[in-house]
Amino acid sequence: MHKTVYKIVCFHLLNDFSGSPKVLSQAIDGLVQEGYTVDLFTSRNGDKGFLSGKKGVNYHYFSYRWSRFKWVTLFNFLWSQLNLMFRLLQYRNQQVIFYVNTVLPFGAGLVGKLMGKRVVYHIHETSIKPELFKRFLFGIAHWAADQKIHVSRYLLDQEETDTERSEVIYNSLSQDFLEKANKAKVVRSQSFTVLMLCSLKAYKGVIEFVRVAQQLPGLQFELVLNASEEEIHTFFLHEDIPGNLALFPSQSDVHPFYRRASLVLNLSLPDQWVETFGLTALEAMSYGLPVIVPPVGGITELVNHGENGYQMDPRDVGAIVEKIHELEASKDLYHRLSENALSFSKDFSPGRFHQKIKHALFSTREIHLDGRLNEHYEILK
Repeated sequence: MHKTVYKIVCFHLLNDFSGSPKVLSQAIDGLVQEGYTVDLFTSRNGDKGFLSGKKGVNYHYFSYRWSRFKWVTLFNFLWSQLNLMFRLLQYRNQQVIFYVNTVLPFGAGLVGKLMGKRVVYHIHETSIKPELFKRFLFGIAHWAADQKIHVSRYLLDQEETDTERSEVIYNSLSQDFLEKANKAKVVRSQSFTVLMLCSLKAYKGVIEFVRVAQQLPGLQFELVLNASEEEIHTFFLHEDIPGNLALFPSQSDVHPFYRRASLVLNLSLPDQWVETFGLTALEAMSYGLPVIVPPVGGITELVNHGENGYQMDPRDVGAIVEKIHELEASKDLYHRLSENALSFSKDFSPGRFHQKIKHALFSTREIHLDGRLNEHYEILK
């Protein structure tokens, strides 16, 4: 007889407009819609992020802020986890599941394991530096997790030796996003418009994007950055921003950008940051937009070279410029890639994503002496 679990406790470090909180937000939406009780521990961040203002969620905030000084960020991070660990003692006599999003909230995994709770990790990242810090975070995740979700086959192969407790669940787009994309009237400007959405980090290829824009003055470029206007101004203070490139701060609604776009780029530098999935590429394809992405990482599982986009080295700016010019000049080539992109995006349904997340959260496995594997499911209502 298995105990009934009454509550899912979710953890995410920094609530912002990046990919990993967006995925957790979608998972929480599915759980809440089915009547499950959800507690969420995250940073407040001025209530500006995909995890803000969710109906049916019990919020618990801890203090964490990123700083341009690494030692300050490290102190903030460790303090947030120490504070979190003490606060989680309230669950010691409750029937709960701990759902840890990314490997960063290690305090949740540590306390959950010590209290004998079921701990599920949703792992999004591999490019963590320094290496000692990465080994520490992944070490706790591997020790504490009863089940580990990886966002791509690449990430599973890269980080896992224990495949018995691991699985791949590809991210999906929310039903709300898909409905808006399906209803949208795509507004193509007379000029070919190239879009990129990413964090304000050099390893995301933002300087390479500027270089591409500089070499294609006849096209329009838009760069949406997960940062404030002040941070953007400081970052590009000594860069020559061409007149055909518009910079935008964090956006809660990215649909207007996709409606204007002709092509979407992801220029993460493979030697500094490997994309384990690439949610903006999937968003772009739901609008029928071809994409250009790096040739390594989980993002290659979304883009078939020459079919719905291209896999290209972001450091080869000249080759990317030539490919954009080719797409802008050939309507037949562009139309074929656009149709394939839209068709491919339909395989990533939110219904399938929610079912797999529920399975990962609630199933338990027992291996009997004769080698048979039985699965049991906790019931949450």
